[in-house]
Amino acid sequence: MNTDVNIPHAPGAPAGLAGAGGWTRYLAPLGRAAFAAVFVVFAPLDFTPQGVAWAAQQGVPLSQILVPLAGLIALAGGASVILGYRARIGAWLLILFLVPVTVMMHNFWAVRDPMMAQMQEGFFLANLSRIGTALLIVYFGAGPISLDARAAARRS
Repeated sequence: MNTDVNIPHAPGAPAGLAGAGGWTRYLAPLGRAAFAAVFVVFAPLDFTPQGVAWAAQQGVPLSQILVPLAGLIALAGGASVILGYRARIGAWLLILFLVPVTVMMHNFWAVRDPMMAQMQEGFFLANLSRIGTALLIVYFGAGPISLDARAAARRS
């Protein structure tokens, strides 16, 4: 069984790296949506009194300003990545959101209750993997079936 797939160069990817052709080109937008949906879905919670209060309880300074700002950053970054519109910038926005949230909100090392510490460690590691995914998008771009790919095709 031949498992080779002819994969042309992806627009915006570094030279020598493959993009996707045929049915596999749909993997990039599916991956972007699966990755970024959580940011879009949960961003509205950052505009609620409960979201602000929870962050304040976790020690976030100026939570009435920083939490809604974080919600805007997450929403903009998530939408950018899902649509593949300036996805590298969107991924940087998500990193800007994730780094302080991960350190401040999921600081498992400071939690005394072992069960809660284990939960926070899981959230911490999940966010670490999200940061890794965002870094991959920064490097490789949105891939095929994206507004970035459409704009690159128009330019060439």
